Amino acid sequence: MPDPLLSLSALDAHYGDFQALYGVDMTLMQGEVLAIIGANGAGKTTLMRSISGLSQNAPNQITYINQPIGALRADQVAGLGIALVPEGRQLFPSLSVEENLLIGERMGRKGPWSLQAVFDLFPILEERRAVASTSLSGGQQQMVAIGRALMANPDLILFDEISLGLAPVIIKSIYDALPGIVGSGMSAMIVEQDISKALSVSDRLYCLQEGRVALEGASQGVSREAISAAYFGVGS
Repeated sequence: MPDPLLSLSALDAHYGDFQALYGVDMTLMQGEVLAIIGANGAGKTTLMRSISGLSQNAPNQITYINQPIGALRADQVAGLGIALVPEGRQLFPSLSVEENLLIGERMGRKGPWSLQAVFDLFPILEERRAVASTSLSGGQQQMVAIGRALMANPDLILFDEISLGLAPVIIKSIYDALPGIVGSGMSAMIVEQDISKALSVSDRLYCLQEGRVALEGASQGVSREAISAAYFGVGS
């Protein structure tokens, strides 16, 4: 078996005195799509923040291509090829759509994703390239956030609550675009409240429950009963 692209080993995470993750073990292989599911407060966003460097951890608790990255800053993690699409989009309101997208290019990493490639993926963004990001709908803002991450040409992209607060038709358009994003061998982790959506696009899933891994398995091989039990902590 090849080595994992990303590996978490006994990952603990805290916010001040509050512990959000407890000894999380997780692996992700090159080209794999992982779904991260769990109820509100399960630790999903904390997991994304830890991997992306927004929260620092012990160095060896997170390794990427066999390199310890747990204590690196977010800019250092991004430079290694990990990009985050954050919950809430977090666009720069004073910048245009195009200017927000070009921020991702500052990583200087080479790859297939350019401004035109993002416009080909989300044509509405090319139509609105010169307008302020605040004038976009929530779904269009999510497309900008995804495009900005892609412009960094990452090897691993993290989607935190990819469909939160979006209309069903917009969710469908974003999920329709996912095969074109990961089809070139890019790996992905997707935090998603819609379990059916998460299962439909992922190879494996991890379910977090109160900061711990409650279930792990192949997305098409885990029963809904097992997912429900892990999700709600039944029998724990």
